[in-house]
Amino acid sequence: VKMEKIEYRAIIKFLNLKGNTSTQIKIELGAVYGDSAPSFATVKRWVAEFKRDRTSLADECSGRPTTATTTDNIEEIHQMIMDTRRIKIREIAEPVGISKERVCHILTEELDMRKLTARWVPRLLTLDQKRIRMNISKALLERFKRNKSDFCID
Repeated sequence: VKMEKIEYRAIIKFLNLKGNTSTQIKIELGAVYGDSAPSFATVKRWVAEFKRDRTSLADECSGRPTTATTTDNIEEIHQMIMDTRRIKIREIAEPVGISKERVCHILTEELDMRKLTARWVPRLLTLDQKRIRMNISKALLERFKRNKSDFCID
């Protein structure tokens, strides 16, 4: 009989609550489930977990924690920078609730900004800024072509 890990853990928890030792639990599991029963090391580890008042049968989350670099955080930080250019990283990290390192990452990598004197400024122009500059440049060029004398100083 093959069972899911969580089902074995439920049995281990039940037998532990009955007062059975790790060895007794392993013997009972082996008698009923044979080779598909969890190893003694696994039984012992879960008995120790349940003795430490663990209630969950699920595995702990493995790997890196969920990232703080979410679109909500990026937008919130961007708005804070646009409101106050002279803001400190610490002043951003505290209200957003993420580390200063993550704030630096969002500013430099996600928002492509850098600290220039005491102000945060975009490193590159956004598409809107480029479009506005191009339209202004074209308008000035047309104005120059129509009436060059307005632009020349004699």
